[in-house]
Amino acid sequence: MQQIKGAVLRSRLSFAEETWGKEGVKQMLATFSEEDRRTLQSLLSSKWYPFELGKKLDAAVVDVLGKGDMELFKRMGAASAQMNLTTVHKSFLTLGKPHALLAKAPQIYGFYYETGRRTYEQTGERSGVLTTSDAETYSTPDCLSVIGWYMRALEMCGATGVVIVEEECRAKGGAVCRYRVTWEGMKA
Repeated sequence: MQQIKGAVLRSRLSFAEETWGKEGVKQMLATFSEEDRRTLQSLLSSKWYPFELGKKLDAAVVDVLGKGDMELFKRMGAASAQMNLTTVHKSFLTLGKPHALLAKAPQIYGFYYETGRRTYEQTGERSGVLTTSDAETYSTPDCLSVIGWYMRALEMCGATGVVIVEEECRAKGGAVCRYRVTWEGMKA
């Protein structure tokens, strides 16, 4: 069974609270079973939790708070990168070297997911491809949050004009999740 780190769930809850306030989070959590609600209210960042709990949380965020707006998961991913890359995972960032960050995709993936893998292939001076394979579970919200996470992480490395397009997605019938990454330049 695929599991994700509590840090992922905590960042989603933090984003929800920052965006919709404590009352919004309370309203959203009221839709969960008592057991899931207790788990979500006592998350440990370093502990593994079922991916299915993350899927339930994603669904509640988009349905209860986001009024169906799936794009909010990109913002959620960006907020997660901002939170984690300025604290516990700041060693992943190499200012001025986006490819150095992207080359760490396998290690980054391992910090957040228990099964599967992510690879990176540089395709040009300012481009590359991230590919996620062999994950037991997957979801459109998770893929969108990956896009937002890497967009913000690349900006934190100094990249400008970052664009990430998911060319293939397991949640949409693909064999892998493949993200084409490009950026226009670097901050001076």
